[in-house]
Amino acid sequence: MRKTPSPLRAALSAAMLAPVIAVSFAALHSAPAHAQAIIIAPSAPPPARVEAPPPARAGYAWDPGHWRWAHGGYVWAPGHWRPVRAGYRWIPGHWVQRGPNWRWVEGHWA
Repeated sequence: MRKTPSPLRAALSAAMLAPVIAVSFAALHSAPAHAQAIIIAPSAPPPARVEAPPPARAGYAWDPGHWRWAHGGYVWAPGHWRPVRAGYRWIPGHWVQRGPNWRWVEGHWA
């Protein structure tokens, strides 16, 4: 014969499981700080705008402007300076074609 758990035992089990479930749920739905959203556009971006970088800044790398996908269309994002990481070089973000769509590859240090 199977024993049914007492109400106290059931309440204690639920109380012990609740934090574990909450932490597990949060871990599944949060991304690490370095994770980037995957951006896919259904058409090629327009040609890049010609943008002359401002005079060089010591300790900074120029990240050129690019087209970003927002609200169903391309929007120009102007270039900006990024602090240099010693021993690395900046690879600007760029669009790559994947089948009929285009995917944004975030700029990064290499």
